[in-house]
Amino acid sequence: MPEPAASCGPSHIEVVVSVAAAPWADHAEGPEVLVERAVRATVAATAEPGEADIEVSVLLTDDAQVQTLNAHYRGRDRTTNVLAFPGDEDAAEAATGLPGLLGDVVLAYETVAGEARDQGKTLADHTAHLVVHGVLHLRGFDHGDAAEAAAMEDLERRLLAALGVGDPYATPDGPKDRGD
Repeated sequence: MPEPAASCGPSHIEVVVSVAAAPWADHAEGPEVLVERAVRATVAATAEPGEADIEVSVLLTDDAQVQTLNAHYRGRDRTTNVLAFPGDEDAAEAATGLPGLLGDVVLAYETVAGEARDQGKTLADHTAHLVVHGVLHLRGFDHGDAAEAAAMEDLERRLLAALGVGDPYATPDGPKDRGD
């Protein structure tokens, strides 16, 4: 798992946000603004010295499209809140001179909104959390075991706090007990 770097990110971060499901447009702040802030904060916090310019694409869509993508690319015929598809930064930049594609993050509206409601969070805060989570996956972070999960969750908490978002793992009684 990569270590978070000092904030010395690429000189240019291209964030492309596509809204493919109408309910996302009802977002209080505007989904593009929220997503771009979360992407930029995450990329900057995990940047490597001398890193080339990069692009991150975020698709805000619905459960049906996420289920289709999940079935096709992961063999799981069900929806999920967020998918992350790493790109090939070096190949894209070398071939075109354009920013390298860090990857794509895809969020499913109905699942994200339902989770936010069930967890007593705002849609904006939960969306920011899932964008940060997805971009961390693009950066090589994972939660395959307890130690990786704890490190990733700690970084998510710090990034979200910097964005003005509370601890996404807290319960009404305090922070979630990881049991380890």
